[in-house]
Amino acid sequence: MDDVEPGGPGGLAATLRALRRRADLSQRELAERAGVPQATLARIEAGRTGDPRYRTVESLVRAAGGRVSVSVSVPRPPADAATADAASADVVTADVVTADAASAGDALSAVPHDELRDAAGRRYPAHLDVWEVREPRDWPGAWWAAWYNLPEALWPLRPPAASYHRNRDYRDQRRWGEEVRRTVRVRRVTGAGLPATSWRFVAELPDGELVGELRAHERSPHLRHGDPPSGERELVLDGVLVADRYRQLGIGRRLVLRATDEMARVGIRTAHAIAEGPAVGLLRSCGFALRASRPWSMRLDRTDREGGNRARSVPGGGDRR
Repeated sequence: MDDVEPGGPGGLAATLRALRRRADLSQRELAERAGVPQATLARIEAGRTGDPRYRTVESLVRAAGGRVSVSVSVPRPPADAATADAASADVVTADVVTADAASAGDALSAVPHDELRDAAGRRYPAHLDVWEVREPRDWPGAWWAAWYNLPEALWPLRPPAASYHRNRDYRDQRRWGEEVRRTVRVRRVTGAGLPATSWRFVAELPDGELVGELRAHERSPHLRHGDPPSGERELVLDGVLVADRYRQLGIGRRLVLRATDEMARVGIRTAHAIAEGPAVGLLRSCGFALRASRPWSMRLDRTDREGGNRARSVPGGGDRR
């Protein structure tokens, strides 16, 4: 198999690992499907088998959802005797491709972390997601012990060079979240009967699914004091909504930052909001600051029996008029 060097770059070892990643199979799972000892597969992927049997390779590739193709080319007769010896043999090559890649003409994606090695020089599992550990926060082994906030001199263990989660559900959730963050788009909605002072921003996925929304409105700051309105404007944040499944992905923050960018574009310097719980942290991360005072919250209760209005200020106190 001239074209498929077991340990070479882009060779058999890398191809098998890429196929396993696409099929979401561990070494043990692929070996069981192919009827090949796991030790044999491990040696092939490590480049320690110089000449693997064709049937072994074919079984592994097929079990991973791919196929092996062999191409044979016969050279033309040499023009002179000097090149006769060099062209006397037919050239037989073998290429390993996936079934999907073969039909679509796409190249098989390599394992993104194939260059990383553990302390023993071994590669990490191809079907999982591996990341470099730059500080204890990157290592799950430090989370449960809660020592990631200690100074380096007090670390009880040295973090590894890289880490990964064996739980595939966690891995798939992480991949899904990364895909959502990569593809979600935030845009401002205008027209459609919205007043000129009404602001609406939506967060959408490529298929049009609405996953988040921000609404706000403009007002004159002088109206709060009973003065006539002027050209000066400020923004009042009415609400930020994100679908339950898409929370903790930064979508709410992107909506708020998109609105503040629009404020800068149109020359509005001030925005107001009332928040509680996690929303406080969200707005603070976007530049909002807590204020010591807040406006009164007013409500009007009207009943037919009383035939009139009763205005109350909440909380109690202040003038009643």
